[in-house]
Amino acid sequence: MYKSVMSTNLRGIDSSIVRVEADISEGMPMFELVGFLSSEVREAKDRVRTALRNSGYVLPVKRITVNLSPANIKKSGSGFDLAIAIALLAANGEIHPKSLENTLFIGELGLDGNVHAISGILPMVLAARDSHVKRVILPMANYWEAMLVPGVEVYGVSHLMDVIALLNDGTKPPIPEKPAQNALANPGHDFAYIHGQEFLRKACEIAVSGMHNFLMIGPPGAGKSMIAKCIPTILPPMTMEEQLEVSKIYSVCGLFGKGDNLVSKRPFRAPHHTISSNGLAGGGTNPHPGEISLAHHGVLFLDELPEFKRETIEILRQPLEDKVIHVSRVNGDFTFPANFMLVAAMNPCPCGHFASEDGNRCHCTKPQIDRYLGKISQPLLDRMDICVSVEKVHYDDLVQTKRNESSEEIRKRVVAALDLQRKRYEKEAYSFNSEIPAKDIPKYCALGEDEQKYMEKQFQNLGLTARTYHKVIRVARTIADLEGTERIAIPHLMLASTFKSMDKKYWEGALQ
Repeated sequence: MYKSVMSTNLRGIDSSIVRVEADISEGMPMFELVGFLSSEVREAKDRVRTALRNSGYVLPVKRITVNLSPANIKKSGSGFDLAIAIALLAANGEIHPKSLENTLFIGELGLDGNVHAISGILPMVLAARDSHVKRVILPMANYWEAMLVPGVEVYGVSHLMDVIALLNDGTKPPIPEKPAQNALANPGHDFAYIHGQEFLRKACEIAVSGMHNFLMIGPPGAGKSMIAKCIPTILPPMTMEEQLEVSKIYSVCGLFGKGDNLVSKRPFRAPHHTISSNGLAGGGTNPHPGEISLAHHGVLFLDELPEFKRETIEILRQPLEDKVIHVSRVNGDFTFPANFMLVAAMNPCPCGHFASEDGNRCHCTKPQIDRYLGKISQPLLDRMDICVSVEKVHYDDLVQTKRNESSEEIRKRVVAALDLQRKRYEKEAYSFNSEIPAKDIPKYCALGEDEQKYMEKQFQNLGLTARTYHKVIRVARTIADLEGTERIAIPHLMLASTFKSMDKKYWEGALQ
């Protein structure tokens, strides 16, 4: 007898419907799985056969064939176990065919028949809804994540027998208790605790207000890492669409929490400098998103930037421009979202005191400095919108008692500036100043005659390229937005040009 049910296949961060077909017929006894399967899917026949036997169902001694269609797309993961088991039971006459209509099955089976949780439930249920599936049966542990998708009837099950009871008798499994939301502990990071560094604080505020890439260069102990860790406290709230995009990525990577809420805080990812290229960009046999995709709609912080392998950080060049990353593997081509703000920190030399004004003498030789700074290529530097030279904090700044501006106060200005940008670009495909394409610069960043003459001089004096020129204009647009002015003035361009010229202090000085 032939029967089929629906399941889903995860590819990257997207999912598609798979039809699981089972046929039990006369012939040489065998159990065969077909349909372009990965090793973990091929192993499903042993898990399913044992789980059925331990649940009181024995497969007949006949020719059993299970096909996962379409056959031209590779199937991976362990989430097909439950669908295969139900298809076999239906083909053997144990389940009424009408109960399988408009129903999709997801879940891994243990040998005892228990249904185990899997990763990537959110995009799978979204695919089911988009395909007009009315009912989804999945592991109990994934229930609350699946409930985030409206318009689909969701049932969480703990055992194979629960599924059979639901299909044959209509016995609904109990709704699991809603897990307690883990309250985020106060990390103790706030701009109120950062003394001195007024110029650095201002640069950080401008960077976040336009989602501009941000590079800090300075001696050790000057507060670069502390500033970076305070950035999450001034990030703007996420829109519902952004929450859904980020939640899909975290669901696929198995990082989605146990609660019933979407990821609502902008990601802040800070990988160690020993990370591999695949870890940063994404990849593997069955490609998964890397750190740059986990930082989507948030911040990717790279501390000690020159300590990363050069071939690893050079991967950033393409996604910083295109806002997506393309991963090509034998199994196919995958596209992961990568619209993030890059924040990086580094010392000016191996010892950290090159070109320093703190009185400490640099002990590095010129070849050492050249090798150290040479790990950061000019194309990558060109993609940094704001570069700030960080000086050592003075004693008087550390012991001063005046009140510093808090993160909450800064965040209000950031949110106001970003609201201006969202209204300005509501008819465009982008939302932030850092994303304005070159073709729209004249439209949204128009310069007066005096401002054009000033930028002409800066273009020659700073040796700007077309890319860096546009970045200066975009940063000036953000500075004007923070001040609440529509017109970009020369003071805005002066400050933006200063941010873009800071790197020359180190890279040109190293070559002298």
